[in-house]
Amino acid sequence: MTPPPGRRHKLQTLHSLYQNEGTKYTAFLSICAFTFLTNFGIGGLTSAFYLISLEFDKSLTETSELLLWPILVLGVFNFFWVPLANYFGKRPIFVISCGLLFASYIWGATATSFDSLLWSNILGAFAGSSTEALGAAMVNDLFFVHERGGKMGVYMNFISGGNTLGPLVCGFVVTGLSWRWHKWIAAILTGINLVTVVLMVPETRYDRNDVIAEGQQLSESEDNGQEKGKTQNDAEQGQQQQHRGMVMAPKKSWIQELSLWSGLPKDETSLWKMFLRPLPMFAYPCVIYSFLGYAVSLVLTVAVNILNSFVLQAPPYSWSPTVNGLINIPGFIGNVCGSFAGGWLVDKFCDWRSRKNNGVFEPENRLYLCILPLLITGAGCVLFGYGVERTLHWTSLFFGYGMVSFALTAVPTITMAYVSDCLLPVNSDALMLVNGSKNIVAFGFLYGIVPWVEEVGYVECFGTQAGIYVAIIAIGMAVLIPFGARIRHAQARWRITL
Repeated sequence: MTPPPGRRHKLQTLHSLYQNEGTKYTAFLSICAFTFLTNFGIGGLTSAFYLISLEFDKSLTETSELLLWPILVLGVFNFFWVPLANYFGKRPIFVISCGLLFASYIWGATATSFDSLLWSNILGAFAGSSTEALGAAMVNDLFFVHERGGKMGVYMNFISGGNTLGPLVCGFVVTGLSWRWHKWIAAILTGINLVTVVLMVPETRYDRNDVIAEGQQLSESEDNGQEKGKTQNDAEQGQQQQHRGMVMAPKKSWIQELSLWSGLPKDETSLWKMFLRPLPMFAYPCVIYSFLGYAVSLVLTVAVNILNSFVLQAPPYSWSPTVNGLINIPGFIGNVCGSFAGGWLVDKFCDWRSRKNNGVFEPENRLYLCILPLLITGAGCVLFGYGVERTLHWTSLFFGYGMVSFALTAVPTITMAYVSDCLLPVNSDALMLVNGSKNIVAFGFLYGIVPWVEEVGYVECFGTQAGIYVAIIAIGMAVLIPFGARIRHAQARWRITL
């Protein structure tokens, strides 16, 4: 039985809607997998650091460079990939960088020297640096404002999950096989995801002005049709008015979506200007707060990642890599809880605050719940330092790491969504500054973490880090929550974006 035309049109619309939703979530999960695998293959190797140091006869400080230099590269080359993506499109950048990541893991699995392994990690970080800022920007391309907090939380959980699940898996792989098999597993998973990125991740960059222009042309053609045909009935006229209000971008076929070329910007912006354009945005307080908060959260988590194998696999604990890897279970739980608190919980809190504010959404509402990572992670940092220094029961180290990991997803989820709310038209550039700068700052802290611990001990080192972290989060809240709206209205008149 054939449905009537109106019903058939409705079914076709629903079918198209579900297709679009499926494509949207497939693309989102593919990018999430990409950023997860970047940290899984590089940061996940920390469980094997102790064994690698013995195999290649390297010190603790030298072995830690397998993670430290990639952290720097992950930050610096955000400033390379994002302008290219804004100019040439996000899809070709993701396809090329995913291919490079796949190649770097094969190189790492076959490396025969420490330097070769180090350079394979650096190449992997160069490839993976494309995902952190661009992946967050794609959340804003694909989802509405009331969905962004939750989706940003999911995305941040994939980023941090690579640093927690990676060492957990690596601990078992190293014990049963070798650290090289961890690289092979990362290469296999990245190869599968490369196929998914090539086939299922479309270009999300588009020019909204083009869509508006097409809508204006559609309205003009309808008006001309009405002038020529006065005999149209009221129902047909109502349908025309409805279509006039629904301006749709032209639908691409699947083959067209596979193209790596989507054209250049139509505003005649040069590539050189794309590279320079983001830099003045350091003047925005929301950008400064986001990258500093993210940086100190990353520092605390990676410091534990670097040091824990040298603590737990050496006397008096003398654990195997498998048992050592279990410390990442509370780390993963902390990541999940942080992404939930910074994403879904913040969205619900903002909805409640908006209803109390007569339906007006204020971006600063997101920042109230920064109090959770401030308290939880500050206490966890001190707990881990005391646990190691006083050789307390292993549960103190596990609880401390779980509490520290809470911030790695909660703080960037909250603050990066806040940046997107404040600077949506240029969110790719703003998020690039956040992601690139936080890694550079984190590298500066972490490069000296081992000598610092050896000189002053774990209590003073982690106590100082906790103080810096609490001060940054608390000062940002104290300034932006009461004065953020005034600052946003003032910065709207600034002429600093190139």
